[in-house]
Amino acid sequence: MKRLFLILSPFLSLPALAQVDSLPQPPDAPQQVIEDFLQNTESEGDFDFNTVFEDLEYYLRRPLNLNEAGEEDLQNLQLLSDIQILELLNYRRTAGDLISIYELQAIPSFDLQTIRRLLPYVTVDKGIDDYQLSIPRMMAEGQNELYLRWSRIVEEQKGYSPLEEGQTAQRYLGDPNQFYLRYKHSYSNKLSYGLTAEKDRGEEFFTGSNKQGFDFYSAHLFIKDYNRTIKAIAIGDYAVSFGQGLILYSGFGAGKSSYVMNIKRTARVLRPYTSVNESNFQRGAAATLGFGEHLEVTALASYRRRDGNVLEPDTLDVEESIRQISSLGIAGLHRTDSEIADERALGQTTFGGRLRWKGDRGHIALNGLYEQIDADLTLRDQPYNRFYFSGDRLFNASLDYSFTFQNYNFFGETAMSDNGAIATLNGLLMGLDRKVDLAVLVRHFPRDYQALFPTPFAETTGARNETGAYLGLEVRPHRYWKLSAYFDAWKHPWLRFDADAPSRGYEYRARLTYFRKRNLEVYLEVRDETKERNIDKIEGKNNFTLPTRVFQTRLHLAKKVNKALELRSRIDVGFSENEINTTQRGFVIYQDVIFKPIGFPLSFTTRFALFDTDGFQARYYSFENNLLYAFSIPAYYNRGTRFYINLRYKGIRNLTLEARLAQTYWRNQDSIGSGLEEVAGPRRTELGAQVKYRF
Repeated sequence: MKRLFLILSPFLSLPALAQVDSLPQPPDAPQQVIEDFLQNTESEGDFDFNTVFEDLEYYLRRPLNLNEAGEEDLQNLQLLSDIQILELLNYRRTAGDLISIYELQAIPSFDLQTIRRLLPYVTVDKGIDDYQLSIPRMMAEGQNELYLRWSRIVEEQKGYSPLEEGQTAQRYLGDPNQFYLRYKHSYSNKLSYGLTAEKDRGEEFFTGSNKQGFDFYSAHLFIKDYNRTIKAIAIGDYAVSFGQGLILYSGFGAGKSSYVMNIKRTARVLRPYTSVNESNFQRGAAATLGFGEHLEVTALASYRRRDGNVLEPDTLDVEESIRQISSLGIAGLHRTDSEIADERALGQTTFGGRLRWKGDRGHIALNGLYEQIDADLTLRDQPYNRFYFSGDRLFNASLDYSFTFQNYNFFGETAMSDNGAIATLNGLLMGLDRKVDLAVLVRHFPRDYQALFPTPFAETTGARNETGAYLGLEVRPHRYWKLSAYFDAWKHPWLRFDADAPSRGYEYRARLTYFRKRNLEVYLEVRDETKERNIDKIEGKNNFTLPTRVFQTRLHLAKKVNKALELRSRIDVGFSENEINTTQRGFVIYQDVIFKPIGFPLSFTTRFALFDTDGFQARYYSFENNLLYAFSIPAYYNRGTRFYINLRYKGIRNLTLEARLAQTYWRNQDSIGSGLEEVAGPRRTELGAQVKYRF
């Protein structure tokens, strides 16, 4: 059969690989995962895990060998579902190494759409073995990259306007420019070191609280698979992920999305940290060592300064000896006097370890994590946070596992906090048929379970006060058709920030996709969510906890006219309603043009969007192409238009120049934004530029 595939591959329906851009934006799959992530968290703004897909650029230059890649390597691609990874590994075990890329069509869950998405980043050819290459040689022969980025809002925002005489309101102390600098040296994916620095809009620069220049600095040194014993060494800033995220998961952890089979956390335990999120990382040293073929040990130590809201001491309590904070800061913004007062207000010490046994068909691991802060976390007395963590130290332990049997993958994690509360998450991925995949996940997080930085698969954040069940289904009835759907139901036994009573909810989502060769993709999607939350009465001050329903449907079409031109069109229609407030309805329609001429150094992407909604509750999220490693996923609401254009020039060797212009216009509003971010007038214009130099 393998030889037959090799002979017939030129005649199969899978199209040949065309020329690809050496600096691509993330493929459609990661774009939609990010888009869904922000919609599920009900927030808007920039996505600050900005280098989460940087491995794709490395694999574009040096494709991943599918015959040698392990489960974690395949997961790092961010292009395959967990069931596809399972079935690829099973195929290799039973049929041996792949002879040709076209042989992927023999694997049940690999449709033409998936294979086409993979082509630029993978190979089946064996590369040069540099397993024992010395560190000095990797430093001497590696690749250097330098990024410089600038952006700002053109119109004056309230936070930068001068105060009138007698006013005492806060204002931003810095200018409206945002700066980003990043240097990285890498050799293959085995060695990486570099520096990242960022100044947010409104923060001071080489003055005031930031006399050292940028507001945020991050540096790292990372070595991966140096030899059979040293699996990973991290010095400086690094990311750590244990199990399914019940006690610690640094970096981006996707949740429910249109890729319904992607419910399992399988990120590497240690990774270099190069993003600009200023809270979700470790700073210190860590290592993973291998002992024989099956045993791995990971140890980590970290200390860093954290933002925190410091409480004023009680002057009558003379025995008060430890500072108190009401919350840990996660925004990383230091623009006003109050934000600067919270900056680096406390230290956080972290020690952790992981003992993992790994076999051919899975693993089991024991994880431990100790956190200590040099202040007493004393939450403001509210009913909803009665069971939240308070104090200055916390210990968590967990057991996680993943095993495969035929086409079944069992996985999960059970964790305990030092107050005795036990949280658990367990799932099953099933390849039921060549054309049918099924995912099941159940979770139970008690109201008193406590962890500082958990990121499990869940409806809400914090891994507490939630019990739920998820069912995902993917059906491929025809080579050009795919149906994916999920249903998720949950309940919160205790109060929440936006629910003054125990609450529950459910959500279903279905997408029917039609794709033809490499030049056409059309999908129709329906999403319906009902959850209980506080509803403001039209009259009176009391809240009601009532079901709120959000219904949205989407029609999306992407057509590749030729090798240089692609058109994408989308329309979203839906509503938000509850028993008390007026129903909010609306729609968004947009047109994208992506032009990347072959043999010409200038390319561009542009969009024009028209939206008409009754308010913020009827909002729609949409991923926007941006400068490389900068993501924008705005919420479209009110009535107006949005336009953007990105330009990229690659006519100078090793140098890439990029520029961006984006503008939102609200025709039914006199201002855009709120608080210090408010722009007086119906328009908000964003400008940005970036230089990338490789040497």
